[in-house]
Amino acid sequence: MAARILQIILPVFAIVAGGFVYGRLRRSDITVLNRLNMDVFLPALIVSALATRPFDTARNGALVLGGIAVVLGSGLLAWPIARWLGSEPRTFVPPMMFNNSGNMGLPLAVLAFGEASLPAAVALFVVSNLLHFTLGAWLVRRDTHVGHILLSPMVLATVAGAGLGAAGAALPAWVAVTLKMTGDVAVPLMLFTLGLRMAATAIRGWRVGLAGALVRPLAGLAIAVPMGWLLHLGPTQLGMLYVFASLPPAVLNFLIAEEYRQEPEKVASIVLVGHLASLVFVPLGLAMALRLS
Repeated sequence: MAARILQIILPVFAIVAGGFVYGRLRRSDITVLNRLNMDVFLPALIVSALATRPFDTARNGALVLGGIAVVLGSGLLAWPIARWLGSEPRTFVPPMMFNNSGNMGLPLAVLAFGEASLPAAVALFVVSNLLHFTLGAWLVRRDTHVGHILLSPMVLATVAGAGLGAAGAALPAWVAVTLKMTGDVAVPLMLFTLGLRMAATAIRGWRVGLAGALVRPLAGLAIAVPMGWLLHLGPTQLGMLYVFASLPPAVLNFLIAEEYRQEPEKVASIVLVGHLASLVFVPLGLAMALRLS
């Protein structure tokens, strides 16, 4: 189990390190890269991921409610902590709410609970994404028009992909391949630009990064434990909620902070240190989950 977790996490740091080294060697403007990712590569990844995976919110309704509670409850717990730290809540709170439920959460769910758990993991991923691209974007930039958020490429892609997955509609082979090839650019590019940002900010923001690395999983688990009891989740779904709650901040938090110029260097620190801390907290979530079986 530990070896598999390392196999998931270490490539993340390898790509971030590559961006960091490159950023130290050459000054780089990542604005265009982030815009391409937000408008093209990430939407393609979302449609490709959701359209090709089974999605059944009704069957996993209680688990989805638990996931929503973890997202919102983590934000409520993190808000006074941000004030206590002297950190801007718009910087600190969103990474505490929105975790890496995609490229880390999906493989971990399959690893721990088998292929049968994938629909439930996808349901958590979809709901978290929708909240991130709507509520999360609004939290970071409250003067953004709601219509602009709802019509953003990532929200439209999430709705389209979830609809295709729920309907069981098969994309033409050439469309599916095109989307997959385009979407495969998104995650490595996010990680590489995270490294570029860290190279440009030196060690600023490490204090808030360390605080965020602790608050994100601890707040999530503090909400997940009572919610599992209130929702009467079965052992497998409760275990999945624990794993979901223990995940580190999503790299997408950095991309949104960069897009809206909301202290991206501090968000980069929160994301990076949070992934380092996941070497402790993800095994903790898995241990809590596997004790139920």
